[in-house]
Amino acid sequence: MSNQAAVRAAELSCWTGPVEPRPLSGGITNTNFIIEDAGQKYVVRIGEDIPVHGIMRFNERAASNAAHQAGLSPKVIHWEPGVLVLDYIESKTLDAADIRDPAMLERILALVKRIHHDIPHHLEGASLVFWVFQVFRNYARILQNDGGRLVTALPRLQEIAGELERAVGPVELVFGHNDLLSANFLDDGSRLWIIDWDYAGFNSPLFDLANLASNNEFDESLERRMLESYFGAPADGTLWRSYGAMKCASLLRETMWSMVSEIHSELDFDFVGYTTDYMQRFEQALETYRSDSSK
Repeated sequence: MSNQAAVRAAELSCWTGPVEPRPLSGGITNTNFIIEDAGQKYVVRIGEDIPVHGIMRFNERAASNAAHQAGLSPKVIHWEPGVLVLDYIESKTLDAADIRDPAMLERILALVKRIHHDIPHHLEGASLVFWVFQVFRNYARILQNDGGRLVTALPRLQEIAGELERAVGPVELVFGHNDLLSANFLDDGSRLWIIDWDYAGFNSPLFDLANLASNNEFDESLERRMLESYFGAPADGTLWRSYGAMKCASLLRETMWSMVSEIHSELDFDFVGYTTDYMQRFEQALETYRSDSSK
């Protein structure tokens, strides 16, 4: 797959001459390369639609374009089906410890607010909705039809998903990134960038916030600080309960994403280990959420 992808990346019509793709690590839904052409560096993302995960490349392109116009993401240089070429940003990729730093978190929350409220003004064409509970229902159907190691766990997980959806309650609709892993944030020394719009779509702001916290292992004090900063109100009562339910949902989505990837992905990645890790984190979060809700 990577050899074929490298050949495809090298043969794109946008280059001024022969180029040599260099593998770029980190992607688990794409094969990525750095290419230098005429003294400039570019990132090439090779990946077709992935219907089992709701990844549609027209949507990724539209979100990437809008995010660039909003001043949040690198410029799209070239696009064709299955290929996205972006400006390369000389930067540091953040890790979870970076994101947990309170000063960095404030910078990230300012970026997240701009994602939520600025990008819709730049979107062109149709856009997707990312409702995590519908994602669960679709993943369950796929796993029931195609099998998997943990198919017997599905009835319990579906019941829990229904409980969480009811607990989230009414939502505000914003434009979400929906995949706030630390590796999707870049720091060029003067500003932050956000990349990888595979799962972009309209959603509750609580999902991005829960996703940010759960993927980067915030403790409760940092979660409350995040919510109070974003909403400008105390993180208690209904907000805290809704957030807790969405945090569980974020972890369950990552778990079920990996369960589906175990049987459908062709990328060389330890999906079994990833499933195991996120299932444990989901169960811990669910126990905490139910304990908090019973008080």
